Amino acid sequence: MGDYHNMQKTSKFARSAVVAALMLGLGSTAPLAGGFDRAGSIKDAPAAQDGRKFEWSVNGGFMSDYVFRGISQTDNDPAWFVGADASYGIFYVGVWSAKVSQEVTAADTEIDLYAGIKPQLGPATFDFGVLYYGYAGQTAAVDSDFVEFKAGVSGDILPKLNVGVAYYYTPDDSFEIGPGHTVEGNISYTFPKIGMFEPSVSGTLGYKENPDIDFDYTYWNAGIALAINQLTLDFRYWDTDLNEASGLKDIADERFVFTATITLP
Repeated sequence: MGDYHNMQKTSKFARSAVVAALMLGLGSTAPLAGGFDRAGSIKDAPAAQDGRKFEWSVNGGFMSDYVFRGISQTDNDPAWFVGADASYGIFYVGVWSAKVSQEVTAADTEIDLYAGIKPQLGPATFDFGVLYYGYAGQTAAVDSDFVEFKAGVSGDILPKLNVGVAYYYTPDDSFEIGPGHTVEGNISYTFPKIGMFEPSVSGTLGYKENPDIDFDYTYWNAGIALAINQLTLDFRYWDTDLNEASGLKDIADERFVFTATITLP
């Protein structure tokens, strides 16, 4: 743990491995469930489509703070993001990018690539994928980029009530700190449309561990999203159990985050 804290003091890179969600992940669409935490929400690929129909979408927007697994990636500052997704049958691919902070990630921009399959069995949708997290403008002596593997399942247990579970594993986490595991559980409920608004509420509970450096923590969020045609407005509360001794508390304490997303077509 000592080596990890030394790295934190140098760059504050609060990332103990960036990508995933370990158990309880909700396989719903990004802006509507869980906000932009990347743990089964910001990068959730499109759900599997019936038949072999080609689907695509592009998205972009603004967030008051880019929070991933409870930790700010922008040193508590706002950020922009853009992305694109495509699917054909059960197969999907995507790319996503956002502004990040040198103080936290030792880079200027995050650029992620991901692909996988989403087969369905009855009411359950499975998600098996691989994600590559790349960082442009790196200044750290060790590499920030890393790869993560995902296995998850989600489905509606009641009409409009969706729950799921996902596990993410990386053989070598960001900043080369060794293997990383993340477990995350999400739940969301979509209300009937009210005028032009389609409201939904959602929550996330996750656990992140890097055994080689004896580091682990729990994070959670809860919020409400309002979908208005192609625009989604998300209001979310975040928190973790990281304390002052972790060296991360100033970017991992409780906070409210607002995100505005436009998705086309």
